[in-house]
Amino acid sequence: MTGERAEGRRVYRITGADRVTFLQGLVSNDARRLADGPVYAALLTPQGKYLADFLLVPQGDAILLDVAEELADGLVKRLSMYRLRAAVQIEPTALHVSRGLGDPPPGAVVDPRHPALGWRRYAETPGAAPVSDWDAIRVAHLIPETGIELIPDETYILEAGFERLHGVDFRKGCYVGQEVTARMKHKTDLRKGLARVAVEGDAAPGTPILADGKEAGILHSRAGDRAIAYLRFDRAEGPMTAGQATVRWLKD
Repeated sequence: MTGERAEGRRVYRITGADRVTFLQGLVSNDARRLADGPVYAALLTPQGKYLADFLLVPQGDAILLDVAEELADGLVKRLSMYRLRAAVQIEPTALHVSRGLGDPPPGAVVDPRHPALGWRRYAETPGAAPVSDWDAIRVAHLIPETGIELIPDETYILEAGFERLHGVDFRKGCYVGQEVTARMKHKTDLRKGLARVAVEGDAAPGTPILADGKEAGILHSRAGDRAIAYLRFDRAEGPMTAGQATVRWLKD
């Protein structure tokens, strides 16, 4: 077992008799699945654009909400706006988030996004020193990160791979942004989205990707000669460049 503190996270506790039905009408995933374990989900704008992603973790008569610190205040404010007369309370906690690989320690839960992300544990004491290259894990398995590949008011969750990461449910019924998300799923082929790429040469995250002089995307997280990129797929079939580096779409 290896583990470390997950930096930059904030944990809230959601309580009240209406906590599951309240979330069910708002978030991208089926909150009823909390009966079986943690759920990954997002809150969207009415236009279907990403606002925040988070993990929901059942804890007795409560639900823990694990979210990136930079999005926490805005997310809780928006959830509170939707609360109206629902029997729901959202309160901050002093819990620390630890994450790790291998056998999970007592009280830990499996990260629902991908097996490569291991486990997460919520406790009053922080985890140990860093032990894993999480960016390399994310790049290898095309897992977007809040604030890097996932950009509020810009990202569409299907382009970011939420279906593959078990972060969206198409049978649960209505939620904020559901119509646009369902239309992208059933009526169109995605023309843009996150993809793994090979990179040869120097190119920092944020560098535009070009194909035949035309904009083909942007480079995001990088680990060695592999990276996550946001691509326009119709321009990504051939050789591309990012600054002085060459870029190639890895389709497998």
